[in-house]
Amino acid sequence: MKVTKMHGLGNDFIVFSDPEGADKDYSQAAIKWCDRRTGIGADGLVIILPSDKADIRMRIINADGSEAEMCGNGIRCFAKYAYDHKEIDKTAFTIETLAGIMKPTLTIEGGQVKSVTVDMGKPFFSPQDIPMKVDGHKVLQQSLQIDGQNVEVASVLLGVPHTEVFIDDITTAPVSSQGPLIETHPIFPRKTNVNYVEVVNDHHIKVRTWERGAGATLACGTGSCASAVMACERGYTGREVDVELYLGTLHISYQEDGTVLMTGPAQEVFQTHIDI
Repeated sequence: MKVTKMHGLGNDFIVFSDPEGADKDYSQAAIKWCDRRTGIGADGLVIILPSDKADIRMRIINADGSEAEMCGNGIRCFAKYAYDHKEIDKTAFTIETLAGIMKPTLTIEGGQVKSVTVDMGKPFFSPQDIPMKVDGHKVLQQSLQIDGQNVEVASVLLGVPHTEVFIDDITTAPVSSQGPLIETHPIFPRKTNVNYVEVVNDHHIKVRTWERGAGATLACGTGSCASAVMACERGYTGREVDVELYLGTLHISYQEDGTVLMTGPAQEVFQTHIDI
């Protein structure tokens, strides 16, 4: 089977089309292929499928074999692959995901996709939607006991659950030590992604992410969107925010009606064949 290695600002994926893959169990394949020492190496699998609800369907399988509802960097890679490999011939189309219908718009240069803007939908703030075992209508400041320390977090559902920790200096973010403890805290019944956020000014933030099911990654698209939304909700920024990641920047637009637009690049690295 032909597969393509791609990345969105360092968040990398093994991308392939499987017209018969709607109900296949890819968990063991993800664990094997995503291993960075004995496999191709990736944060997850991105699978292209036909859809009866949208123009095309995406499945995301994390490196640990779990299936994710959505992935912001993954969907940009998906959209670029779908157009560049002629799975679809439109520059604006719909993608079915477990988080709902997503709507990418492509910027084309030289016949190929240069960048992708994705309508990510609207955030859900209710603890019941996230889900999170707390009372109230919106989780902007919640104290958690993490390894003997009080950690103040904000949480939101934007495709997948995201929890933000605002810090003064992104270089001190305890992504790999504290991140997994927040991810698996019992207050989150379905676990959570964890984003550490430094506010530079009212239109610029820096983000580092511990991803549920993938660990520390170089970039997280939904995490960048969630961080921009919660920075705005807490009064730190406006609605147009550049999110600085390890390898580049995503632009997030949090519109007045609540819609979140994410714009950024996706790149193809190489193609190969895998025996299955």
